[in-house]
Amino acid sequence: MIPLDPSPEQMREMGEAALAYAVEFLRARAEAPASRFEEAETVARRYRASPPEQGGEFPPLVELVDAIARNSADNAGPGFLAYIPGGGLFASSLADLLSTTIDRFVNLWGEAPVAAQIEDNVVRWLCDLFGYPPESRGVLTSGGSMANFSAIVSARKAKLPEDFLSGTLYVSEQAHASVAKAAMLAGFPVRNVRRVPVTPELRLDVDAARLMVEEDRAAGLEPFALVASAGTTNTGAVDPIAACADLAAEEDLWLHVDAAYGGFFQLTERGRARFRGIERADSITLDPHKGMFLPYGTGGLVVRDGARLRAAHHAGQAAYLQDLGEDGHLPNFAEYSAELSRDFRGLRVWFPLALHGVSAFREALDEKLDLARVLYEGLCEVPELELPWEPELTVVPFRLREGDDAANARLLERINASKRVFLSSTVVEGRFTIRACILSHRTHEDRVRECIEIVQEAVASLVR
Repeated sequence: MIPLDPSPEQMREMGEAALAYAVEFLRARAEAPASRFEEAETVARRYRASPPEQGGEFPPLVELVDAIARNSADNAGPGFLAYIPGGGLFASSLADLLSTTIDRFVNLWGEAPVAAQIEDNVVRWLCDLFGYPPESRGVLTSGGSMANFSAIVSARKAKLPEDFLSGTLYVSEQAHASVAKAAMLAGFPVRNVRRVPVTPELRLDVDAARLMVEEDRAAGLEPFALVASAGTTNTGAVDPIAACADLAAEEDLWLHVDAAYGGFFQLTERGRARFRGIERADSITLDPHKGMFLPYGTGGLVVRDGARLRAAHHAGQAAYLQDLGEDGHLPNFAEYSAELSRDFRGLRVWFPLALHGVSAFREALDEKLDLARVLYEGLCEVPELELPWEPELTVVPFRLREGDDAANARLLERINASKRVFLSSTVVEGRFTIRACILSHRTHEDRVRECIEIVQEAVASLVR
């Protein structure tokens, strides 16, 4: 039995076994199936158990990890084009190994000032990326959902009285579901979340939003926030952020931009052009586990006026924390978020930035924009397909011109049966729509060209 504190020799043996598995796993991604679900439920049942009273050996635990990896969608592989991919950079994996080993507490800076400095470096870089002023602040979260929640809470605190139930917020019909969920968790009735119609390009209709705000004010309600998307999940559409900022300024609304998917395209020239006006937002949600290819569980929120973020989350100093330093040059991140205890997320972001440089991410994201165009143009050459919306970022939606929902579902099934790519579906304008999203750093032109061929063959098999 291995003790809770293994010997150096035992640690080295386990560590070498884990590293050997990791290296081989990543080496095999190019040829691994993009998904494998055939026996997944059976294998899952095989592992149903209570923990043993007496400990065992390490190799079976590596086998467990392999069973997880083999019976699932391959989020880490080049063929994963479903949902919003998360690549899982190796440098981040090493950062997590080291950060969880030293196990330093980062949320109150006095506990580990160097760790807090590294995390603050990451947050400051995110703020600077969007031209935010020195008084801006931010936090790293578990993902975009928690970031959206903190943004809505901050907007509520800044714009509404303590009795806030007459407050209304405005979101596009294409907004991510986490925005409405955040409003619900923040205490707002479902009816207070106004769904704004979209234009034919599936972007928020600012004129419609303006009319809704005016009507709500006339009815005695209190409009307080407008949420724009910098890349929707369904189609990658980018709302007219500059026009949204104008409306927010006119009506004294908090402007939040959900850039969980698209935000890091701000690193590219094309992204900055499409996000014009985002620097005027009061808050921005970002997901490094999407656009920076990091492991899942790495989100972020930046707020233009950091004092407002703190006011919404700081409930006063607990007596048992009186020995620790006050918020100042280094922030107490616990005072800016709903969390006190959490992992040291900053290191998994900082390691890749320091190791690879910002330019590596910029080049990779530019490549993804190019690849989306390759996929779009390739699928446009398939006469049986319609592609209603050109990609603004890296989501490419398509469907059969003549097929009903069932036919499109069969098409998706045949595409995914190739095991070389894994795509997902959604419903847009009431119709089943297939979508591919290119955002893995491991996806390159060869796999995109192969995806085009797979779709062509799947279409041909349906219409014979």
